[in-house]
Amino acid sequence: MNAMWYLFPLAAGISLVYSASRFEQPKLIVLRAVRMFWMILLTMGAVMLLLFALSWNL
Repeated sequence: MNAMWYLFPLAAGISLVYSASRFEQPKLIVLRAVRMFWMILLTMGAVMLLLFALSWNL
């Protein structure tokens, strides 16, 4: 199994716990957690593309 698949539950867990520690309303917790989840995935994707570009041998 590819280790990249662990990123999805890890990002979901981190975003839910962080949002729950910052906010009290369940609706706000879920909205902020979803937003942070996508930000984590986009950031990790950008880092992955940058590392791929730097390791590309022409």
